[in-house]
Amino acid sequence: MDTEMVGRHKEREIVLEKRIHINSGDDIVCHCMVEYYSTPPESEQPDSNGDRKGINQPPEDWLPITESRKGNSWTATFHLVSSGIGIQTLSLPLAFMYLGWFWGILCLSVAFVWQFYTILLLVDLHESTSSTRYSRYLQLSVAAFGVKLGKVLAIFPVMYLSGGSCVMFIITGGGTMKLFYQLLCEDCSSKYPLTTTEWFLVFICLAILVSLFCPNLNSLAFVSFIGSIMAVGYCTILWLLVVAKGRVDGVIFDQSKVAESESARIRNIMNALGIIFLAFRGHNVVLEIQGTLPSTPNRSSSKFMLKGVVASYIIIAMCFFPLTAAGYWALGNKIIPANGGLLTALSTTLHHHTLKPVVGLLYVQVVMSCVAAFQIYGMVVYDNLERAYASRKSQKCPKLTRIGIRIFFGGLTFFISVAFPFLPSLGLLIGGIALPVTYGYPCLMWVAIKRPSTKSAIWWLNLGLGCLGVGLSVVLVICAVWNLACIGLDANFFHPY
Repeated sequence: MDTEMVGRHKEREIVLEKRIHINSGDDIVCHCMVEYYSTPPESEQPDSNGDRKGINQPPEDWLPITESRKGNSWTATFHLVSSGIGIQTLSLPLAFMYLGWFWGILCLSVAFVWQFYTILLLVDLHESTSSTRYSRYLQLSVAAFGVKLGKVLAIFPVMYLSGGSCVMFIITGGGTMKLFYQLLCEDCSSKYPLTTTEWFLVFICLAILVSLFCPNLNSLAFVSFIGSIMAVGYCTILWLLVVAKGRVDGVIFDQSKVAESESARIRNIMNALGIIFLAFRGHNVVLEIQGTLPSTPNRSSSKFMLKGVVASYIIIAMCFFPLTAAGYWALGNKIIPANGGLLTALSTTLHHHTLKPVVGLLYVQVVMSCVAAFQIYGMVVYDNLERAYASRKSQKCPKLTRIGIRIFFGGLTFFISVAFPFLPSLGLLIGGIALPVTYGYPCLMWVAIKRPSTKSAIWWLNLGLGCLGVGLSVVLVICAVWNLACIGLDANFFHPY
């Protein structure tokens, strides 16, 4: 079959991607797959007539997320590990300080199983219809909830989890670069000091430079491979290090002695739950990662993705659980700084008892992990900006425009990191708003798209988990506001420490 079929609906374009599969009998079978871009079928969006006016959606192979579909289970694993393990992991022992061993392990296990289940739902929904691929979280939200509600629910959380995470990488990576410089050259760091702002600039220049060599998400495979090794490396070295050093003198494991009042104890418990549930990230890029995988009539992308998800989350579990248990066992209530966790404890409590090469290696691994994760989360923003350009100009982004987009985004995130260096202190508040992206929306979207039998077990399970995820988000936001009202906020605008 040589003819490519192109169907046009009123005020809506779909693009057919030709798939060719060679059977064992050497017969060539041509299969056409509809790529879903931003507008679902009219039957799924009864209130979207006004939103579709003037839409000119570019082909998927023009955009960085879906430009290349040559990925495999290995590349998916690298992307998932690199985007799933971050500096927030190092704060998990702090949650155990407020919850104790039993409740800490229970809550961490529940959060792990819950978010793993929602990832499996997203993988299943990626090709939930026979001829449609939802390669972006926003597209799936629109397909499930309609254009208006889908955008309202998904745009801010997804953009925050992408752009906001990149800002956090700058703050963490730049700050760690400063620590590495001070460790490596104690004398020259006092004679020729660089400010924290300048280290932020060094980090973002490095991140932009890497992004210029990676035009699409699939081309980040090697970067993600390096980033995943670095992330697993610093987590493993840290928990081995604290176990080898043994318990710090004066460690307290009694939660009643940590809080000064009953209200403070409640706030600490809610903060601990926030630390645990926000430690798992990356759901806003799962569909995008699956969008880099090939799909054929006989083998859908979900089969490749499932292998990557299982492998990556075995690795993530092997990092999270030992690190949390070992950190709490060795340091207990000594992990006071919530921003940085074990990394901050390393630069203060453990610094004088650890060899400089080991500490330096940890700092380098943290920086490289942040640079790699920056590329994955930044690709979602690049994709949206390039989509806007291609829709307006009806052509693929030229190379110079792509470079300009990456420099613009890097400059914007650098400005935000310098202007609001206290954003890590607002992590519980802003992260609580975006929490349903991980724990709530996937369950509700599965119910809306799959339409299981009403009041069946699977219907109750997903509806219950979806509502519970949204409810948990509301509780964490209220707790974060309460916490800020009680202890205040050191809003050091344009003065990063």
